[in-house]
Amino acid sequence: MSQFFQIHPENPQPRLIKQAAEILKQGGLAVIPTDCAYALACRIGDKQATERVQRLRQLGAQHNFTLLCRDLSELSNFAKVDNSEYRLLKAHTPGAFTFILPATREVPRLLMHPKKRTIGIRVPDNAIAMDLLTEMNEPLMTTSLIMPGDELPLSDPYDIRQTLEHQLELVIDGGYCGFEATTVIDMTSETVEVIRQGAGDASAFL
Repeated sequence: MSQFFQIHPENPQPRLIKQAAEILKQGGLAVIPTDCAYALACRIGDKQATERVQRLRQLGAQHNFTLLCRDLSELSNFAKVDNSEYRLLKAHTPGAFTFILPATREVPRLLMHPKKRTIGIRVPDNAIAMDLLTEMNEPLMTTSLIMPGDELPLSDPYDIRQTLEHQLELVIDGGYCGFEATTVIDMTSETVEVIRQGAGDASAFL
């Protein structure tokens, strides 16, 4: 049975953030709000929790997970970025973008694309997510909360709780987050490519 925390979207309660971080640190699986939609999250490098996410969403080995990071300095620990790419990233973070980048050795192998050795990374513009990342003091492994057979992510915290309460340790109700996915930008080759147009304005990358 999952716990259900109602956290203020603009002024998150520190006590609840601390409790949420503790659940994740102990191997828990959580649904957290972001600036685009609710996401499934677990601790980076937690093999059991990652495998639970794969089973829950019926994901194959080719699926790209996303690391949720606090800022660009944290991002650069896990992805290789040159100066021009860094400037582009700086102009678009935090925000509704996922950047596909070459992964560094800091990224656990089970999170990388097995052939390309890439990782999706983003910095969310959401107070709850940012406070949680600060409390964790490390990125979170996340993926969209799209259930098998669905095209859109689950967006109502009460529906999420009802649907998944026996498969999660925590659901954070952070209010309405929408259900539009992030814009995905591939920066792994010389030409920057927009892989998916979502909530973020991709005009600067075209």
